[in-house]
Amino acid sequence: MLGVIIGVSAVITMVTLGQATTAAVKNQISGLGSNLLTLRPGAGFGARTSSAGVPDFTEQDAVIIGEQVAGIAAVAPVRSATFSTVYLNNARNTSVTGTTVAYFKINNWKLADGRLFTDAETRTGAAICVIGNTVRKELFGSENPIGAKIRIGKSACEVVGLLASKGQAGMGDQDDTIIVPLTTIQRRLLGKTSAHDISQISISAQEGVDTTGLIADLTSLMRQRRNLQRNQDNNFNIFDTRQIADTLSSSTRMMTMLLTAVAGISLLVGGIGIMNIMLVSVTERTREIGIRLALGATASEVLLQFLVEAITLSCVGGVIGILSALAFCGGLSLLIQLPFVFDSQINIVAFLFAAAVGVVFGFTPARRAAQLDPIDALRHE
Repeated sequence: MLGVIIGVSAVITMVTLGQATTAAVKNQISGLGSNLLTLRPGAGFGARTSSAGVPDFTEQDAVIIGEQVAGIAAVAPVRSATFSTVYLNNARNTSVTGTTVAYFKINNWKLADGRLFTDAETRTGAAICVIGNTVRKELFGSENPIGAKIRIGKSACEVVGLLASKGQAGMGDQDDTIIVPLTTIQRRLLGKTSAHDISQISISAQEGVDTTGLIADLTSLMRQRRNLQRNQDNNFNIFDTRQIADTLSSSTRMMTMLLTAVAGISLLVGGIGIMNIMLVSVTERTREIGIRLALGATASEVLLQFLVEAITLSCVGGVIGILSALAFCGGLSLLIQLPFVFDSQINIVAFLFAAAVGVVFGFTPARRAAQLDPIDALRHE
């Protein structure tokens, strides 16, 4: 049974871990934002030098996008920079994002404590901020940060909100962030030296809207606003989290199928093992078979006896394999922090396949036993 146990365990483990990885990828992508599109200057997502000489966006670009492109739920201009942040004796460099209130909805940020800044505070450039959980741990430890003042660059800001933790994503620690009103970073931290000071525009598509058509409309509008001629390439790019999630999920599913096919070979090896053991069993029990035939057993009854034995071996191995795989996947999910995805379908399929292995590979020795001549069988030593 060992070959069947290993084969069933391997198949179920590969599928379960593959589905868990797919679920984890989708959760991480959805954590970035709700139907999120990100508009950035430059032709790609490489180092900032790849977009050298390319102008940033303007606040008016964000306003026009919200007004003229159909299917958009919210738009938020973003300006980011890294500053030294200090609270009492604790200091560190932190990414600071200046934006509007819509940014929190677009990027699926939830509050753990406190409040968000308001539209009025955005207009006046209030010296307030909302911090991520990593910043709280590094600067405040176990202390409640709400109401405390931290120094960002050369300005002091009051912490009014604490964001719920999102954890790690492809771009690093999402919780290592400080978010301030856009006018605050423009007036107090960086200064506004040009109308082209928006480094990114975050866009949330309405639920059910085809992002392919939305991206085409955005591209057409931005080419017009950036005065690009027909023979000129785009000097901006649009990042679609939904397409990225679909691509990653598809790749993960393909890899899971490949690994499952490889694991399925173990089942075939187990089936061959069962066939060999049953052939040996027929040889060793030749006199027993002869006695049964001499006492009136039919060939079909002998065939059924050996088929049942082979199927029993496979089914018991299948059950043990399923239980082993579930225990292994449960422990591994806790160890590597993946969601445990129980798929009853693959468990049923693996069990039925194990039973089929018993039928297929048990038939040859069973038929050999059924075709024995009673007299020759009784003479067998």
